[in-house]
Amino acid sequence: MNIVKTYGNYIKKYAGTHPAVSRKMIDIGLHLEQFRTEHFAEKTMPKAYQKLNTLGVKNTLHALEYPESTVWCNLFAPVEIFQCFGLSALSMECLSSFLSGFTCEDYFIDRAESRGIASTLCSYHKDFIGAVDSGIISPARLGVTTSMICDGNINTFRYVSRHTDLDTYVIDVPISCSPEAVEYVTMQLKELIQKLEALTGKRLSMDDLSETLARENQSKAYYKEFLKLQAERYYPSTLTLQMYMLFATHLNIGTPETLDLFRSFAEDIKQYPKYDGTRIVWVHLLPFYQETLKHYFNLNRDYQVQCTEMNLDYMDELDTTHPLEALATKMLNNLYNGPYEKKANMVVKLAKEMHADGVINFCHWGCKQSAGGVFQLRETLKAADIPLLVLDGDAMDRRNSHNGQIKTRLEAFLEILDKERNSSC
Repeated sequence: MNIVKTYGNYIKKYAGTHPAVSRKMIDIGLHLEQFRTEHFAEKTMPKAYQKLNTLGVKNTLHALEYPESTVWCNLFAPVEIFQCFGLSALSMECLSSFLSGFTCEDYFIDRAESRGIASTLCSYHKDFIGAVDSGIISPARLGVTTSMICDGNINTFRYVSRHTDLDTYVIDVPISCSPEAVEYVTMQLKELIQKLEALTGKRLSMDDLSETLARENQSKAYYKEFLKLQAERYYPSTLTLQMYMLFATHLNIGTPETLDLFRSFAEDIKQYPKYDGTRIVWVHLLPFYQETLKHYFNLNRDYQVQCTEMNLDYMDELDTTHPLEALATKMLNNLYNGPYEKKANMVVKLAKEMHADGVINFCHWGCKQSAGGVFQLRETLKAADIPLLVLDGDAMDRRNSHNGQIKTRLEAFLEILDKERNSSC
C-alpha cells in the first residue's frame, strides 16, 4: 500500500465537505515530515541538504499555520522587505508543490477548472486556486507579485483576491534596466512599504534592510564557493532538493538561517570526493515525482544534477547603502526579465563552468516561456557544442506525465553522454 497516496486520498475525500479536516491532515502530515527530516534523513544525503530539507518543510508549515504573518508571493517578490516586518514568504508554486507531494493535485486542479479556470493555465496556478477555493488554505496577510516572466501570476492573484479578502500588490517591472526604471520600481517598493506599515503597525528600519541585504550577499558568496567545488565533486541530491533550493535562494534569502545553510554547503562539500560520473545542468522546473527521473538523479553516484539556472537568476552583489534601489535593480536585471537570449547565454556559461556533460530543459505544461524559448536555447547550446535534451511534461500534475516517453528519451540521451565522456577519457 502506498501510504502517502492513501493519506492524500483522505485529504481529497474531505476537502469538499469538511475542509477543516483536510487542512488538519495537511498540518499533521507536514509536522510528521519535519520530524522525519530532522531525525530520520537519508544517510547518504549530505548534511547541508538535510538542513535544506527541514527548512523547506518548516517554512511551508509555518506559513500555513500562521497566515496572519505570511505574504503570498511569486519567486521574484522583494522578500527581504517582508522579513523586516516579521513576515514570512510563501510562493504559490511552493505551496502547490507540497499539495502535489500529498498526491492531491488532481483534486484541486479539477476543482479550479470546474470554476471556469482554463485547462491551459499552468497547473501550479490551478492547484493553488483550487486549494484556496476549497477553503483548506486560509488567505495570507498580503499578496505580492511582479509582472516578470509569468503573465499568469498577476491574473491568479487577482482571481484569489476577488474570491477572498486577500489584498494584493503588483510590482510592475519594466523589461530593461535604466536609471528611470530603477526609480520607477523603487517608487513602487516605497508604496509597498507604506502598505506593510499600515498592515503591521510597524515602521521599516532601513538599517535592518541593509543588514538583510548584507546577509544575502554573504549567502551568495558561499553559494558561489559551493558551486565552484560542485563542478568537480560528488555531492548527491534529489529532484525535490533541487527545487527546495528555491526556499534558500529566493523565499528565505537574507535570513540568518539561510546564511548558515549556505555556509554549511560551502564547508560540507569539501569533505566529498572528486566526481567521475555524468554531470547535468537542469533548466527550469523539476518534476520531483517522476519515477524514471528519480531513479537516475536521486542520490545517484553515476548521474548528478549539479544545479538549476532558476537558483542563479541574480547573483550580483547588492548595494547595502541604497537597499531599495538595490532591490529594484535586482528585479530589473533578473535573468528572467528581458529577452530569452539572456537566459540562453547564461545556461551556456553555466554548463561550461560546471563542466556539464549535457543540459536538460523541462518544458512544463502551461508555461509559455519554457516552451517558447526552447528553439533559441537549442541553437545557442548547439553553437557551443553542448548536448541538450528537451523533455515535455507537467512538473505538478502526474496525469500529464508520460513515463514511457520520458524514460525512452532520457536513457537514449544519457547513453550518448556516457559514450562521449568515455571516449574522451
